[in-house]
Amino acid sequence: MQNLLNDLKKLLEQDDRLMVEDELLKNKIIELALKLDENLIRLLLSHSRLRQHFFADIDGVLVFDKQKFLQFVSNKAFLPDSYTAFKNKIGLTDDGGTTYLSRHRDVVLAWPYRDCVLEGGQTEEDAKRDEVFWNETLAPDDIDRLLDPKMLTNFRRIDAEGEHPVTQLQPTDNLIIKGNNLLALHSLTRRFGGQVKLIYIDPPYNTGGSTDTFAYNNNFKHSTWLTFIKNRIEISEKLLREDGFIAVTIDHTELFYLGALLDELLGRENRVGIVTIYINPKGRQHERFFSAATEYMLVYAKNMSTARFNKVALDEKVAKSFNLSDKKGKYRLESFIRARTSTLRKYKPKFWYPIYVSEDLQDITLEKRDGYHEVFPVRNGQEFTWKIIPRTFEERNKEDYFKAMVEDGEIVIYHKYYEQQVLKNIWIDKKYFPEFQGTNLLKKLLGENLFSYPKSLYAVLDTLKIMTSDDDIILDFFAGSGTTAHAVLELNKEDGGNRRFILCEQLDYIEDVTVRRVKKVIENNGGGDFVYCELIEWNERYVQRIQTAASAEELWDLWQEMQKQAFLSYKVDFDQFNEHAEEFAQLGPADQKRFLLEVLDKNQLYVNLSEIDDADYQVSDEDKRLNRQFYGTEQN
Repeated sequence: MQNLLNDLKKLLEQDDRLMVEDELLKNKIIELALKLDENLIRLLLSHSRLRQHFFADIDGVLVFDKQKFLQFVSNKAFLPDSYTAFKNKIGLTDDGGTTYLSRHRDVVLAWPYRDCVLEGGQTEEDAKRDEVFWNETLAPDDIDRLLDPKMLTNFRRIDAEGEHPVTQLQPTDNLIIKGNNLLALHSLTRRFGGQVKLIYIDPPYNTGGSTDTFAYNNNFKHSTWLTFIKNRIEISEKLLREDGFIAVTIDHTELFYLGALLDELLGRENRVGIVTIYINPKGRQHERFFSAATEYMLVYAKNMSTARFNKVALDEKVAKSFNLSDKKGKYRLESFIRARTSTLRKYKPKFWYPIYVSEDLQDITLEKRDGYHEVFPVRNGQEFTWKIIPRTFEERNKEDYFKAMVEDGEIVIYHKYYEQQVLKNIWIDKKYFPEFQGTNLLKKLLGENLFSYPKSLYAVLDTLKIMTSDDDIILDFFAGSGTTAHAVLELNKEDGGNRRFILCEQLDYIEDVTVRRVKKVIENNGGGDFVYCELIEWNERYVQRIQTAASAEELWDLWQEMQKQAFLSYKVDFDQFNEHAEEFAQLGPADQKRFLLEVLDKNQLYVNLSEIDDADYQVSDEDKRLNRQFYGTEQN
């Protein structure tokens, strides 16, 4: 049979749909076989030995033996022998029938495949764990329940004075939410859909680590990373306003693939640009070829036709030149004469006209009046032109746009030039270096170095200046050390805005780093607060304990507890498990963990909002009240 197996593998490898990173997608093969996919059938028929083995000749008609084919691909060459045999023995089947999960349409695909939802539930930066890939075609009901809005708990209001109970949630609250960011995004959509002006994220860059194990930080297999990002971008786009933006930072490793993915999800026509940010003058050390000194920010608009950048100056010297201000913003005075060879009077006669200025210089008009000085665009005896035609002048003049001054005995007309700068797609200022404005800044704030590679505060701050103002909401669902919240608070202090931040972070450093940082910034700025809360975990508690279990005895004790307190898959036959308990003990630790993870009901990782009154979850009355406030479902 081994030769036949090799023939089958070689043949199936010809179908690109069945391959990811040089590996066959077993469950995709099963899915297509169950659907009697024409291309798969045609491929099998093209091979004489496989045609003879998997097709029956009935009166000259070849009939595909689906069950025989499925049994064949479920051979030990496709799955680890001991684990699969044990899993089958304990009754992991469909609705009580005889078809094993590995051969049924309702199977949960555990492959880095595009049409899947990946929870990505690490709680430690360097953790690794097996992940469930929920197939959108085969498990739509499971996905719907998985992504239902979740219950929140542990509400605290935090300000410069410390932590306080939350008595009332306000529409203007800043938020920091701990929990899986995919599930948090689906929950936030219930309340904030279509309200976020800017999504700024700094996702894992996928630059190293194991090549075959999913992990939350930079240890993703390529296709798994893409699935992880795709799931989160798809739902986060629903949070954006029509004039909103999303900015994603990345390095060269996944730049091309991320760009192609964002083009597809957000629309190539909505791609605003790619900014190259010079972040490391030393470059990465010990590189074989080029030493990377830059990273990139990909910027997309929700709707290019309605999105607009603010007119701001990012360069410090340019910004300082705007030394005056009015209700419209900062400005500087510039001569109203356009003095170039190409703007001589003879070349642009429509731009040549007199302006009349009162004796006290306070009234400026195009109307000739007694006692007013007549002023023409003349410099050093040369006749030039004004910058705009008379009609436009009259419109601007109604807005207090011009100012007259006496210089060297002559009246000179100036106009207000409001803050702006040509925004280039290369940012090279040293303020963008993470070493100084990220790592060192964070260490100074917290007194110790608790976080790897925080972003430069100014890279985020300048992005906010370009894309947000006033009461805008800014979302960061890879919150990390809290740089985005820090930038929001700093910019509000600088320009008097009331921007709000929403941060999501699932890693356990959120308390020691993210929350501490934001609280410290509030202390330093002399005011402000935020509300901290967490997704209510249920089966997620057991996922973490399974992953960190150090012995078979610990896993066995955990299994006893799970039977009493966890929500387990309805597909588990406990009588069958007890009958084969000795075989479970003979499995290796990795396979024991895989089994315990598989039998957990993944729809119950966190508590769904729909279960708010279910006594099994023991949700407190206070949490019920605050959740109803948060989701706008308060009872009358």
